[in-house]
Amino acid sequence: MATGAAGGANKPRRRNMRAADREQLILEEAVRFFAEHGFEGQTRELAKRMGITHSAIYRHFPSKESLIERVYEHIYLSRWSPAWAPLIRDRSLTLEARLTRFYLEYVERVFDHDWVRIFVFSGLRSFDITKRYLVIVRDEIIRPACEELRRELGIDLPAGTELTERELEMAWGLHGRIFYLAIRRFVYLTPTPERLDDVVRDAVRIHLAGAKALASADDRPWNAADNAT
Repeated sequence: MATGAAGGANKPRRRNMRAADREQLILEEAVRFFAEHGFEGQTRELAKRMGITHSAIYRHFPSKESLIERVYEHIYLSRWSPAWAPLIRDRSLTLEARLTRFYLEYVERVFDHDWVRIFVFSGLRSFDITKRYLVIVRDEIIRPACEELRRELGIDLPAGTELTERELEMAWGLHGRIFYLAIRRFVYLTPTPERLDDVVRDAVRIHLAGAKALASADDRPWNAADNAT
């Protein structure tokens, strides 16, 4: 009995925390937990890991789905800059300068272990975090970048001509090329350059040079308007 009492006395006493602080603590630990275990990880295991009761989690988050929704808001929406969409359309800068600045800032914000792994886990399961986030990327970056590329290259099309699948895939190709570095670093755990500035600049230049070459080709991406999405 004496040993048990001594052991209990040696345990650190959990400080009383305000409800908002405890909720934030659970949220931050959930981000790390889901990044390691994916969304199949159970909240009971999360509670055990934190040294709290399972019911304590549900006092702040009524369901696992509501906790995942808060993870999405915390790790994805909070890192998306409202300045990025206007930047892509800022014609006081060249398109190369705009895309380069965006991707340098994007890399700085989203190349994070937890961010990338949760993104991948979400894409593999039924949670729609990945899909919802990619809609934001498509509407605020990909589509405007395609429209600005037409203008940069002097592509003369009737007003209101829809973007073609090939145009959109060119822009997604640039985005994917840069994001794949994060996949290699945080999912495959393979070496990537410590500093990515030059890699980003090279990717943007190659993308624009390729688009310029295609602009003078007979089979241009801008010809197939009937394949627009």
